[in-house]
Amino acid sequence: MQLEGSSALVVGGAGGFGAATVRRLAEAGVHVVIADLNDERGKALAAELGDRAEYLRTDVTSDESVREAITAATSAAPLRTVVIVHGGPVAARRIVNRAGEPYSADIFARTLDIYLTGTYRVLSLAAGAMTQNEPLESGQRGVIIATASIAGFEGQVGQSDYSAAKGGVIGLTLTAARDLAPTGIRVMTIAPGTFYTPAYGPDEAAVQAKWGPSVPNPKRMGSADEYARLAVHIADNDYLNGTVIRIDGALRFNI
Repeated sequence: MQLEGSSALVVGGAGGFGAATVRRLAEAGVHVVIADLNDERGKALAAELGDRAEYLRTDVTSDESVREAITAATSAAPLRTVVIVHGGPVAARRIVNRAGEPYSADIFARTLDIYLTGTYRVLSLAAGAMTQNEPLESGQRGVIIATASIAGFEGQVGQSDYSAAKGGVIGLTLTAARDLAPTGIRVMTIAPGTFYTPAYGPDEAAVQAKWGPSVPNPKRMGSADEYARLAVHIADNDYLNGTVIRIDGALRFNI
């Protein structure tokens, strides 16, 4: 799919994966809307990229907020690429603790609201906007790339809500691609393994020493730019549709 001269919306665009993806899309000649709740990082990234990007504070739990971000993107150029890579709070707790107390269903539902329902909200509203695009010669109107996790396949102890949410994103992928196929909109999902991002803190060497050896090959954590390069390749390659790509160095989580 032709990227140059189009616009993109990166939800979570101020984070590690998101910022790397914003930079790669901007390099490809795309005007990028950085949608996030981190005003400081979002504004700094937009300033770095100049007229190739703009920042808009966006809450994935709000239809109105997501629509505003989509409107900003469509106002700049035809919206052809959406990358959904926002983060959120994660509380690692067993379903029942040692005292026999169950994990709060309200917290469980909140995690699903952010990661799964938030993904669906962006996907559905963005797809509605993309249907108004003139199709390219290939018949394509756009691509939506969601982000899951290998925890959606092999959840760890204490990840019931996060694994359920990411498993839901995985399950949504093929159905969404089939639903949107008549419109010329593709849907893909990336499922990262262990990647070094600012969320791990500033001491990358210590983090790599802890987590890197568990990755079969290469024996290191992934970099945000490796995620970004995959996202841009998916956007560019029309025959990638309806599937989940693990990017994890062959890592499989064990108990």
